[in-house]
Amino acid sequence: MFQFQRSFYFLFITFICFQAGTVAYAIDQPEADRPNILWISTEDHNPAIGAYGDDYAHTPNIDRLAEEGILYRNAFVSSPICSPARSAIITGMHATSLGTQNLRSEIDIPDFIKTLPEVLMEHGYYTTNNVKTDYNFDPTSRWHESSDTAHWRNRPSAGQPFFSVFNIMTPHEMPANVYDDHYFERLEERRNPDEAVLPPFFPDTPEMRNIWARYYDLISATDLEMQDILDQLDEDGLADDTIVFFWSDHGFGLPRYKRWLYTTGLEAALIIRIPPKYRHLAGLPPGSESEELITFIDLAPTVLSLAGIETPGYMEGQPFLGPYKAKPRTHFAAHRDRADDVYDMARAVRTHRYMYIRNYMPHLPYIQDALIFGEHKRSSVELDRARAEGLLPIHGEAMYRPREPEELYDVKADPFELNNLAGHPEYSFVLEEMRSLLNNWILETRDTGFLQEGEMMLRAEGSTPYEMVNDPKQYDLPRIQAAAELVGDRSVPVSTLAGMLDDEDSGVRYWALEALLARVNDDSWKAVNRIREAMQDESPSVQIKAAETLCMLGWCGEALEVLSSWLEDERGWLALQAAISVRQLGKRAEPMLDQIHLVRQENSGNIGAQYAGNTGYGGYRDSFYSMFIGFAMDQVILLFDEGPGP
Repeated sequence: MFQFQRSFYFLFITFICFQAGTVAYAIDQPEADRPNILWISTEDHNPAIGAYGDDYAHTPNIDRLAEEGILYRNAFVSSPICSPARSAIITGMHATSLGTQNLRSEIDIPDFIKTLPEVLMEHGYYTTNNVKTDYNFDPTSRWHESSDTAHWRNRPSAGQPFFSVFNIMTPHEMPANVYDDHYFERLEERRNPDEAVLPPFFPDTPEMRNIWARYYDLISATDLEMQDILDQLDEDGLADDTIVFFWSDHGFGLPRYKRWLYTTGLEAALIIRIPPKYRHLAGLPPGSESEELITFIDLAPTVLSLAGIETPGYMEGQPFLGPYKAKPRTHFAAHRDRADDVYDMARAVRTHRYMYIRNYMPHLPYIQDALIFGEHKRSSVELDRARAEGLLPIHGEAMYRPREPEELYDVKADPFELNNLAGHPEYSFVLEEMRSLLNNWILETRDTGFLQEGEMMLRAEGSTPYEMVNDPKQYDLPRIQAAAELVGDRSVPVSTLAGMLDDEDSGVRYWALEALLARVNDDSWKAVNRIREAMQDESPSVQIKAAETLCMLGWCGEALEVLSSWLEDERGWLALQAAISVRQLGKRAEPMLDQIHLVRQENSGNIGAQYAGNTGYGGYRDSFYSMFIGFAMDQVILLFDEGPGP
């Protein structure tokens, strides 16, 4: 019944948008009565801000903004890494609904789904973005201006309301993990590493203290950059007409923060300053703190509400300010999918009290043998060194280990989410309730992530992932989800998993192989003949996963031939899956070394040279699939300690 209703709704919205071009949601009001909206977004940091009670922080300008505005203590992104999070922010939709959940992908979205600036443009706003997009879909024509010179000052009429975004890149993970100190030239003082209070999963070493202090210095530099933008607003006499949002896009660019599906990865800063003339839209006086649960898919609907525009029906977020303010949330959902060249799939639900995480690939640790955790990052190097010397705390060691399929945390008693309560009988009711919340969200949003990335792209050819998954004939989500839940379940007989390789749905067959791969050190060898047959499957994603599994079981000859063929595929998302499988094989991939060098050459270019280590190839052709194929190839090359090949 639910699938029918959602499919009917999807067709209805498409029909209406086709007939009318756009749906008018605005409350009729003169342009002069509409607030300007200024977004100041910042990279890769939690609320390490004085106004949030962090005594180690030095952020006087952000603190003053909080005194003049509203500080949100329970603000979270929907994914702990840039492009999926930003996709959700700019559309008001979960990345998993659009198929934009994998880092740096190139996804088509339906024409009738408009981004926030597009909706505002239709209602008379001048829209500018300076300069980062990183949406996982084409940003072209979605702004009046999107460049490093984009500014509200460029609007044709001084009286035209504007929506302007400025992105401060200073606290990104790269500046945090290198020794370049030019970021701190404007700072009058630096944080003292001896006074740093490290989280319990980091080793208490001088180097880690230096890294932690450096991150706080980057946020102090960000504080000054934010004030520069606010000063321009004052210079133009626009502060009294402009609502200011200050927010960060996810957690610190450090291990167990960015990329990790914990509160540390999802928690963000959010401060909103509303001038007196629009204070009736806030409901809270200046200097207030809100405990309301906010997910950043709510930012776009909230901006529209403040502008007097009703939320479009396709948006999944809800306004928390303005005339269309919705009932406060009791929970929100979040997700983790491919990050760089590291596959994972996990989903989470968070309430005020509890965090529940469902790991669909529990056999894969967060820290894998991948370039993104390599020698170009001070934090990764220090963790590896501390681990080798036995200095890594037990909760730090967990980053290198497989996970439990389910995790449950009492975030009030255990804010760092260290004590998994999923196996405690006294929490069984809570566990069941959180499972139910997550399952309902997965089904209601038609979560695209239960299809392997390449499979999703193939099924969506000629359409979009959003439209494809909303057709039950193309996407039997309940059956595929049920197969995914078998990964890590040792009670399921291998014969059952082997039998699933005959299923009519390639999504089911893929997850059966993932479940067998999770058991290669146990009993998957019993299905070796069926796994070998799966390398001839009609689905490329199934073939690639079968080849990886077979080689892990020790039969690499035929398997490497299959991986070799897909590694050369011109479709980046299929070549990337093969490249990741090759990386996972480690030294088993030695017979492919000549091809690995050739593939790395083909993906070489001028982007991201800092990641390439000492492989000798320099950077990558682009920052999408080529970069991550290159990451995987570089990691194998480094494993054999080789320079550039032929």
